[in-house]
Amino acid sequence: MEFAGGREQFGQKVSSFQGIRWMLVDMATDIEAARLLTHRAARLRDAGLGRHTTESAMAKLRASDVAMRVTVDALQVDGATGYSKSEPLERYVRDAKLTQIYEGTNQIQREVLARQLLGRP
Repeated sequence: MEFAGGREQFGQKVSSFQGIRWMLVDMATDIEAARLLTHRAARLRDAGLGRHTTESAMAKLRASDVAMRVTVDALQVDGATGYSKSEPLERYVRDAKLTQIYEGTNQIQREVLARQLLGRP
């Protein structure tokens, strides 16, 4: 957000472009939705209200997909500087990809969730 508000292209701040503003809104909305899903799974776990594996798997799946999408979109907004090893964004993209892989890939998470939702072993 800070970078988009300060970076200029074609004589205007990048954040003045509608496409960029909408991208930033989508990023913020997706992050908040993933955060809420994660908090819900944590509350269920902390309250000891039976099984919470479905909610936990959904939270992991959504949050890791959002992390990847948001960091890639941030690279788009940031431009070529985001690829530089001296910038934290380059590391965030690598870390976001890792979240889709460890503790069960997102493809496996989807399969586990499908079985749970469909009532199959």
